[in-house]
Amino acid sequence: MDFHRTGSYLVTASDDESIRLYDVQNALCLKTINSKKYGVDLVSFTDHPATVIYSSKNGWDESLRLLSLNDNKYLRYFKGHHDRVVSLSLCPRKECFISGSLDWTCLLWDQRADKAQGLLRVQGRPAVSYDDQGVVFAIAFGGYIRLFDARKYEKGPFEIFPVGAFDSDAHVVKFSSDGRLMLLTSKDGQVHVLDSFRGSVISTYNVKPVLSKGTLEASFSPDGMYVISGSGDGSVYAWNIRSGKVACWASTDTEPPLIKWTPGSLMFTTGSSELSFWIPDLSKLGSFAIMK
Repeated sequence: MDFHRTGSYLVTASDDESIRLYDVQNALCLKTINSKKYGVDLVSFTDHPATVIYSSKNGWDESLRLLSLNDNKYLRYFKGHHDRVVSLSLCPRKECFISGSLDWTCLLWDQRADKAQGLLRVQGRPAVSYDDQGVVFAIAFGGYIRLFDARKYEKGPFEIFPVGAFDSDAHVVKFSSDGRLMLLTSKDGQVHVLDSFRGSVISTYNVKPVLSKGTLEASFSPDGMYVISGSGDGSVYAWNIRSGKVACWASTDTEPPLIKWTPGSLMFTTGSSELSFWIPDLSKLGSFAIMK
């Protein structure tokens, strides 16, 4: 699932092969679009709230698709991967995006062109992410995070940071909104928070490993002070980066939930067998207001 940058809309992709668009303020489903032919896995908004890019889940066509939600029309196909796409990140400043696949490649795309603009080979399952300025992107695999200058990525990474276990698949890599921190999750149930400039690990949190084909996802709060993460047993964890664990909410699900924090908001969303919108206890917001 993905929030539009304005925070007004949420798009989800589910195992019933449907894409749903939600009005965030009212938690209202505005539209459901089925993708029975191709299936649907990862989904992300473009800059426009009525168009998304999504990956297939049918096992025979690994193309990415640019879809108009207004009229359910495909605007472009992006063909190049030969196995499932497991990571997708759109540049927040330009019409570019990067995809990482189990074919051990990362492809760089322009939304206005059918063919990939660049190819980077990796040695394992990749996790990819642009920073909030769209100047740098990260590729994580095999116990390392590699940072690339988006303007001259063909020269290779300008920084390589060791983090996590070499033999555990990277699942998600993300930057905080101010670009100072990164987080990396892995199949073995570790959530690492790093300094983006020095590469030093600030903290590591442990949750239940992922035993299925699910993805261990985590998300920074907009102020970069908190991390919300799923777990292999379906639980949701919250940590203060400075002081440690804040809370844990158990679940009857056995898959790690998807987790996204609403841009510029105190609300986050989890998705598993149901879609949940989480907001703070308003009676305890006084300390937050003073801190701000």
